[in-house]
Amino acid sequence: MGISKHELHGEFPQYSGLIDQLKASDLKFQEQLKEYSNLDQEIEGLELRDSPIGDDKLHRMKQKRAQLKDSLYQVLASQAETSGAR
Repeated sequence: MGISKHELHGEFPQYSGLIDQLKASDLKFQEQLKEYSNLDQEIEGLELRDSPIGDDKLHRMKQKRAQLKDSLYQVLASQAETSGAR
């Protein structure tokens, strides 16, 4: 199984500046980004160490990460549309 990084700047490079801006000014975005990053690091660590974890638990963790990423993307897309930046 390949291990890929899911850092938000790498996932949405077109919003890199906006990510930094929201991270500094939007508490809710900052909290979601922290939760996303922590979960991503935990998943990556488990995969790198080939830790004994049930497939169901790992699948649920990856689903949660995808939900967080989608939520963060919605904020980014909405902010970019509102500000005209992209």
